[in-house]
Amino acid sequence: MPFPHFDPVFLSIGPLQFRWYGLMYVLSFIATYFIIRSEVARKKLSLTNDDVADLVFYGAMGVVLGGRIGYILFYNLSFYLENPLKLFAVWEGGMSFHGGFLGVALAFWLYSSRKKIQYLALFDMAALCAPVGLGLGRIGNFINGELYGRATDAPWGIIFPGSDGVPRHPSQLYEAILEGLLLFFIVRTMSRRSPVPGIACWTFVAGYGFFRFIVEFFRQPDAQLGTFFRIFSMGQLLSLPMFLLGSFLVFRLFQSTPTPSIQIKK
Repeated sequence: MPFPHFDPVFLSIGPLQFRWYGLMYVLSFIATYFIIRSEVARKKLSLTNDDVADLVFYGAMGVVLGGRIGYILFYNLSFYLENPLKLFAVWEGGMSFHGGFLGVALAFWLYSSRKKIQYLALFDMAALCAPVGLGLGRIGNFINGELYGRATDAPWGIIFPGSDGVPRHPSQLYEAILEGLLLFFIVRTMSRRSPVPGIACWTFVAGYGFFRFIVEFFRQPDAQLGTFFRIFSMGQLLSLPMFLLGSFLVFRLFQSTPTPSIQIKK
């Protein structure tokens, strides 16, 4: 299938150019604001709308700074050590989900300490928002024709611009569906089924780790890294611990949930 050539710039006003990928970030933060507001009302947390806006700002800083630092450390450290000025060239790409995840975790911990709010309550809300951002971000990757998949002879293989002309898996769309849409409904279902703090966030951690590990078999490995042991990508090595830890903690939390006693009326 030919790549549907999208113009990466969806709006130009004079010298200003607005790109689809940036729009996906903006939409993600807007969606995060309204999802958290809804959860604050449902859980009756003592957070005002201004507090929610501050929390989204903390999360946004965690995503951007953590994502950038994570990419540098996990994927291309030698390049940035040789080209230190490129550390700040975020417009050239280079963001890591795993780094962004750690950045958000730290940002929310700082916010919870400041507001004296239980950390897991905030992170459960973040777990509902993350799949939305992931799904939109992967759509942005597809529009940009980046982070495409491995070569395939499947009828839905796409020849991406700038590639070697070989049809490849649209792995960005696989991730948008699995890590975005499907994971959102899984996390939402778990958060509604159990009131135990931590269920939603560890479900997200386990689910993301599982889906990312699977999709990496279809995604083209980073050229500067290749694969480890001729099988696993860096994304898989970072995702497997998430799946194992998240699954273990979800299991433990369900085990620790007290079973309602049944009273027999005489």
